[in-house]
Amino acid sequence: MLGSGDVRRVALGLPGTVEKELWGHPTFHVGRRMYVTVPDDGTSFAVRCPRHERAELIASEPEKFWVPAHEAHSSWVRARLAALEDEGELYDILLDSWQQAAPQELVETFPANGRRPERN
Repeated sequence: MLGSGDVRRVALGLPGTVEKELWGHPTFHVGRRMYVTVPDDGTSFAVRCPRHERAELIASEPEKFWVPAHEAHSSWVRARLAALEDEGELYDILLDSWQQAAPQELVETFPANGRRPERN
């Protein structure tokens, strides 16, 4: 099963990522913008997700994605680590959030397809 250490390792493998502790837990940033955070219990993580896409994402996989009430007005969604298929899915989710936060020049020069872990 995937854990918060897997989130850290995959996130730090994306270009320009730096880890910072905020609110007492790890957050990951690129180009001065946060793109993933791991809440206290380490069973989930939060990533950027455009609000207009979030409802459909949650409706399609409610066992995997949700938004706590206090984050309802944000552009973030949470994902349960235990519900992910494998590290490849974790990578895809983190990469999508990273691409939303990273400077466009960095996104354009990163060969995303070359680094994705294999799915089992």
